[in-house]
Amino acid sequence: MDSHTPSADQYFREEADAIAIAPNWKLVWWRFKKHKLAMVSGIIVMFIVIIAAFPGFFSTQDPSESRTRGSFIPPQAIQFWDNGPALFAYAIEGKRNPRTLKMEWVTSETKKIPLRLFGTGYEWEVLGLFKTNIHLLALVNPDDQPVHILGTDRLGRDQWSRVLHGTQVSLSIGLLAVFLSTIIGILLGGISGYFGGWVDMFIQRLIELLQSIPPIPIWLALSASLPRTWSVTQGYIAITAILALITWTGLAREVRGRFLVLREEDFVVAAKLSGCSQLRIVFRHMVPTMSSHIIAAVTLAIPVMIINETFLSFLGLGLRPPAISWGVLLQEAQNLQSVALAPWLMLPGVAVIITVIALNILGDGLRDAADPYH
Repeated sequence: MDSHTPSADQYFREEADAIAIAPNWKLVWWRFKKHKLAMVSGIIVMFIVIIAAFPGFFSTQDPSESRTRGSFIPPQAIQFWDNGPALFAYAIEGKRNPRTLKMEWVTSETKKIPLRLFGTGYEWEVLGLFKTNIHLLALVNPDDQPVHILGTDRLGRDQWSRVLHGTQVSLSIGLLAVFLSTIIGILLGGISGYFGGWVDMFIQRLIELLQSIPPIPIWLALSASLPRTWSVTQGYIAITAILALITWTGLAREVRGRFLVLREEDFVVAAKLSGCSQLRIVFRHMVPTMSSHIIAAVTLAIPVMIINETFLSFLGLGLRPPAISWGVLLQEAQNLQSVALAPWLMLPGVAVIITVIALNILGDGLRDAADPYH
């Protein structure tokens, strides 16, 4: 064997050396890459986040625009082949049934509506910074009949565009509520575990009080107390605050338990002897040691927040129209007659299921990767 060819022992020795000097985030990433299902879920979550950031780009119509003569239009499939590569949809025509007087929509395969990528349509704002009218999918001729990928609701509003804009609202509420609850949990849990004594006693009794109260009645009571005259923005902030103030207790308990162990470690004692302030010891030395666990806990908490917002809005106690969220969209499915006439109104529920499953699998992968004993 050539003397320049590295042996297996040398290879494993170099790999062990690389692991020994690698920072914690890199070790977590190496372990996370081995979880294939979590990697796939991470890609799905990234795609959902991109949609939530730019819903106007992916939507085809103004989500608030109603067409009274276009209610309950069934989904129209996008066609990609017509004696060669093409992009179009078949037109749809409505006819009133003379016996039942119900509007019946029939696809006309003789009339095609041409579409194009990166076309122009209604105007929308990019992250609130500037306006544009560029869309991923748009009509070639603006005067053509609109194409409804997921059909329309009872007011003739495009369901595809509303689901995409609902992604932004529901996901942002989950992220903001988890962010606030994480800050509260780390702050109060860290104070409780670091200082101990009567401070620890007071915070723990507060946590036990909040955990002893059934969360659903509290959410319902707080949501029902919101004034009906509040604007969409005020309702958004209120629901986010309600979800955050009730769900911080679990993380606070975990942080407290971890801090009870860390405050006796040598590096914490050394920081105290070197004259570091207590806030610096907590946030500069103790919190970073459990950052991987916090990231995993946050990832697992986001789908819970999304489900909570969805069911509150579904019951009419969360966000209210004209706000657009997955829960608000599912309100249309409360009427059995509407579901019987338009089963595609249940599709926002599919978006909730896909998002929650992807986030849960991603959180499980991060939790396993961040476990130092795994």
